[in-house]
Amino acid sequence: MSSPPKDTLHFPAESRTFLEPYLPPADQSNTKDATYPFTTITFATSLDSQLALSPGTQTALSGPQSKAMTHYLRSRHDAILIGVGTAIADNPGLNCRIGAVGGYGSEGLNGQPRPIVIDPHARWAFTDGNKIFKLAKEGKGRAPYIITTLADPPVERAAVLEKAGGKYITLVPTNPNRKKLEWKDILKALMAEGLRSVMIEGGAGVINALLAPEYFSIIDSVIVTIAPVWLGEGGVTVLPPRQNQALPVARLRHVKWHPFGEDVALCGNFKE
Repeated sequence: MSSPPKDTLHFPAESRTFLEPYLPPADQSNTKDATYPFTTITFATSLDSQLALSPGTQTALSGPQSKAMTHYLRSRHDAILIGVGTAIADNPGLNCRIGAVGGYGSEGLNGQPRPIVIDPHARWAFTDGNKIFKLAKEGKGRAPYIITTLADPPVERAAVLEKAGGKYITLVPTNPNRKKLEWKDILKALMAEGLRSVMIEGGAGVINALLAPEYFSIIDSVIVTIAPVWLGEGGVTVLPPRQNQALPVARLRHVKWHPFGEDVALCGNFKE
């Protein structure tokens, strides 16, 4: 294979040890009978708990070292999940650029996660010119699976997906009157596709919905990059709904901190 692309990232082996207790096992063959995939929530935030300056505005928070960490996390998960709002606003690539994974020093797509987009009403009007499809064509990433509630997704877009190696997955909402998908059903559907680990990157609506007590039992890991910056009022905030005092608060356990350049990574989980 030719030399790795210029945008290849490097994440040193000495930094990986810190993350290991919070990652899916390297050998996931013994998880085939699990109900849900190993699920990691990860995002980059400012000191005032914001993801972006405003809705739909791309805001770079991570420094180069923590950015490389994020791509290493992607290499350790079978899938990477975002909501449709993030897909529309960011036109993301959702691939892994760590050296030695598929497309970045190795043949095939080993180490490349499967992008998952939650798009209940098929709002994402993508074309084969979107970044994610360009990377798939170049052998630097995988085409997405899009989870929707529509029995008959748009034909032209479905054709683009299938040509690239992706597809629509139709799920029936638990409550048809609300047209809202349940997260446990989504994760079960990913498991049924053979995706035994999923990294949930956002956006804020997805993260806030999952940081609720009812999902603590299915969230295996939380990894947050904290950047030394304040974004100020009006930004997109990680702020789960306030819970009744009788319910457990969203407090992480087994917490470890690690500096990556000027940023700090916080790792934890909800396990007793």
